[in-house]
Amino acid sequence: MSRDVISDEVWDVRGPVFPAAAATGRPPADRRLVVEAIAWHYRTGAPWRDTPERFGNWNTVYKNFDRWSKAGVWADLLEHVQSLALANEDLDWVASIDSTIVRVHQHGATLPRTTGGSNELQEIWSRAS
Repeated sequence: MSRDVISDEVWDVRGPVFPAAAATGRPPADRRLVVEAIAWHYRTGAPWRDTPERFGNWNTVYKNFDRWSKAGVWADLLEHVQSLALANEDLDWVASIDSTIVRVHQHGATLPRTTGGSNELQEIWSRAS
């Protein structure tokens, strides 16, 4: 099984959350393939235009992603998966944030610090000597 292919078992759980295709108009893109393309995009961090051809037209993938985002489909999917995990007692609400990935913006790095911490430290050292 390829790394970017959603298994049938996973799709059976997540697939029904996505809206049904319109009955009229252009034939819709395969929902599962579009979701796989979106997952590929976020896993690689590549621009939308660099979406591999095996997923179809990049613009179709992006438009579906954008439409689903505005419709709240991704939030619904998260709620759906969380409710299933909670029902199966597989959900653990422990979160850990590693401060090494939290960076200050380059323009904020040179701002003066007004915490007073360094001034107090200098006063302590000047009294001790």
